Amino acid sequence: MNQADYQASTPYATFGSHVIDAPAETRAAFIRKTYVHLTAAIYAFVTLEFLFFSMGLDQTLMQFLAGKPMYWLVVLGAFMAVNWIADSWARSTTSLGMQYAGLFLTVLAWAVIFLPMLAIAQLYTIQPDGMPQVGVIPAAGITTLVIFGGLTAFTFITRKDFSFMGGFLCIAGFAAMALIVISIFFTFNLGIWFSAAMIVLASGYILYDTSNVLHHYRTDQYVAAAVALFASVALLFWYVLRILMAVSRR
Repeated sequence: MNQADYQASTPYATFGSHVIDAPAETRAAFIRKTYVHLTAAIYAFVTLEFLFFSMGLDQTLMQFLAGKPMYWLVVLGAFMAVNWIADSWARSTTSLGMQYAGLFLTVLAWAVIFLPMLAIAQLYTIQPDGMPQVGVIPAAGITTLVIFGGLTAFTFITRKDFSFMGGFLCIAGFAAMALIVISIFFTFNLGIWFSAAMIVLASGYILYDTSNVLHHYRTDQYVAAAVALFASVALLFWYVLRILMAVSRR
C-alpha cells in the first residue's frame, strides 16, 4: 500500500494531523497501534535472538570480535548508521512498506548488537534474598518491563509534555557515545556507575518518547513512534542487563 492508497482509506480530517489535535477516538487508535507495533517489535527481537543462537551466530560474532577492540568500533559505527537509516525509513511519508522496513531494520540491528552480550549473560545467575536463583537475562527483561511500565503509566496519568528534554537527551547521548568510543579505543571498563547513568538516560528517553506519542506525532506515524520506543526500551534493557551481570555470579 502506498501513501496515496493509505490516505484514500483514511478520513481526510485525521490523516496527517497531530495526535494532540485529533479527536479522542483517533488519538486512542493511534496509541493502540503504536503499542501493538512496539509489542510486535519486542516479540520479533526475541524470535531473532532465538534464531541467531540456534544458528550459532552468537559464537561466530564473539570469535570475530574477541580481542579486537577496533572491530567493535566498526560494529558500533555500522549499528549507528543502520539505526539512522531505519529511523528515516520509519518516518517516511511515501509508503507504509518503507515504514515497516524501518521498524524491522531497527529490530534486526539491536538483535545483532545484543548477540555477544547475551551469549555471555546466559552464563550468569542472580539470587535475590529469599527468592530462587534465576538467570540474569529473564531478570533483566522483567526489570526493564517494570521500569518501562512505570514510566509509561506516569506519563499517561500526568499527561505531561517532556519534549523540553530533547536537547539535554541529545547532548547526553552524544557524551555517552563519546565515552563508549574512548573506552573501546583504550580498552577500559566504564563500570557500573556508567551503566546506572545510562539507565537514567534511557528512562529519560522513554519519558520523552512516550510524551511525544501523546503530543507530537502525527496520527499516521505510529510505526515511527514504535521505532523510537523500541530503541529506548532496548537501550534500557542493555544497561539493566549489564548491571545485573556485574552484581551476579557466574
